[in-house]
Amino acid sequence: MDLDGFYYILAAFLVLLGIAGTVLPALPGLPLVFVGMLLASWVSKFEKVGWITLTILGLLTLLSMVVDFAATAMGAKRVGASKLAIVGSVIGTFAGLFFGLIGVFIGPFVGALVGEWIHTRQLDQATKVGVGTWVGIVVGTVFKLGLAFAMVGAFAIAWFV
Repeated sequence: MDLDGFYYILAAFLVLLGIAGTVLPALPGLPLVFVGMLLASWVSKFEKVGWITLTILGLLTLLSMVVDFAATAMGAKRVGASKLAIVGSVIGTFAGLFFGLIGVFIGPFVGALVGEWIHTRQLDQATKVGVGTWVGIVVGTVFKLGLAFAMVGAFAIAWFV
């Protein structure tokens, strides 16, 4: 296999890893997708995908990073989450990684619930905050996944047309 073939395989691997990263919080999802696409473009000497498409893909990547933070914060803020709840959500997210895919989805909820319960000692408020934070994370994840596939689609159109 020549070096270009290796780079194309690496680019495809980065894109796939990035798509997985839109769901798994330990991986920088769309930045990995973008780097994979940039690598493939570079290998083709930017003949198939040019700077206009790459600029649009880069802006979508930046948008995904803003959405990632904003969706979680808006979900938490909407239900009156304390700073402890938000810290708990972050800790729960990373702790959830050790329990597989189910942990990734349950961890932020449990973390926010525990953080808010420590802050208020009111289980109903803590549950409300846990659910609100979790909904914000899920909405952000769905949006990022949509952006990932939109980026792949835009790249494919630029590559093959």
